[in-house]
Amino acid sequence: MISRIDLRGDALPEGAALRDLLPRAEFDVEAALETVRPICEDVRHRGSAAVIDWGEKLDGVRIASVRVPAEELAKALDELDPAVRAALEESIRRARLVHREQRRTTHTTQVVPGGTVTEKWVPVERVGLYVPGGRSVYPSSVVMNVVPAQEAGVEGIAVASPPQKDFGGLPHPTILAACALLGVDEVYAAGGAQAVAMFAYGTEDCSPVNLVTGPGNIYVAAAKRLLKGRIGIDAEAGPTEIAILADATADPVHVAADLISQAEHDPMAAAVLVTDSAELAAATEAELVPQVAATKHITDRIEPALAGRQSAIVLVSSIEDGLKVVDAYGAEHLEIQTADAAAVADRVRNAGAIFVGPWSPVSLGDYCAGSNHVLPTGGCACHSSGLSVQSFLRGIHIVDYTRDALAEVTHHVVTLAEAEDLPAHGAALKARFGWKVPQQ
Repeated sequence: MISRIDLRGDALPEGAALRDLLPRAEFDVEAALETVRPICEDVRHRGSAAVIDWGEKLDGVRIASVRVPAEELAKALDELDPAVRAALEESIRRARLVHREQRRTTHTTQVVPGGTVTEKWVPVERVGLYVPGGRSVYPSSVVMNVVPAQEAGVEGIAVASPPQKDFGGLPHPTILAACALLGVDEVYAAGGAQAVAMFAYGTEDCSPVNLVTGPGNIYVAAAKRLLKGRIGIDAEAGPTEIAILADATADPVHVAADLISQAEHDPMAAAVLVTDSAELAAATEAELVPQVAATKHITDRIEPALAGRQSAIVLVSSIEDGLKVVDAYGAEHLEIQTADAAAVADRVRNAGAIFVGPWSPVSLGDYCAGSNHVLPTGGCACHSSGLSVQSFLRGIHIVDYTRDALAEVTHHVVTLAEAEDLPAHGAALKARFGWKVPQQ
């Protein structure tokens, strides 16, 4: 059901050589660019009509209007299962607690007497938030995108989610209800590359945005890559991943359940166990069989995900080596199920989010930990962070020098300008002092 990679014995290679030994899904965004390019160009030139046409072609439903009417949002919230509403409200409450603390404040540094540099943080003016559809329904992704944008102070928030044939061309009603709970009234029935293009170029129904965030399929990722620069993006999200670093103290029932929980997202989802315990590896393999048989989405998602090249049990000689492996892998979600898990987790450098010990499973983070579940995939955790309030803020430096403070440093500026063969840079300062460098 799941393959093994044995890295015990010899010293582990480093860098790219180690990464090449680890399981990873194939996700060729570059190849998808040629598919999404004509879609994006069509939306650029024809606006909402193109979004509607591509929705009919790709999602199998023709809609009358891209913008979701306000009454449909209110209706979805009124008809939402009370238990689901209560769970969403708690998820929102916890996410606000965490994300509110992330807001940066303006800070002024006095560099010299009379010379200051202030860094102020300004929210992006308008954002487009993408919520995937398809195999599953993700109201939690509404929460994870909207809450940090709101806490950052973004004024214009628009949400797009694919039209659903089963719901008359509207996004799933739970998605609409989550938007209503969060006070978002600008919602579009648009999916895939056409939604990203709608946000980037604007249409007669949707004003263009400055930033697009949120996970999606390979075509959403490709459209983000194609349009990056015209819009800011959070990341090119690939297939979801879990890595579990575990030793003999871990419970194989927990480990198997957590691997399966990630595998049920998608047949390309990655489920990786890294362990120094052959006994845990064998027990986990044995435990996968009854747990998979007892769940849902077996043949279309879980079994192909676990059996795919992106999933494996990786055997290592020690937890020390295991740390090297998980740092090389850079998992979207990393669970630490070892003795003294907090100390081991503290040594991890590369992960989108870290879940410490047996009582902090990834599923908690997906919904109600208060953390954000929009995280870097495909090893990008070595250089990128998950979605946060910072994602929606821009730092701006404000330079404020007096005449005396400028005079004191002019000779250094002129020297450096001439060293770079940019004399006009120095002249811009000399002009302020009668074309003479002030005496020090």
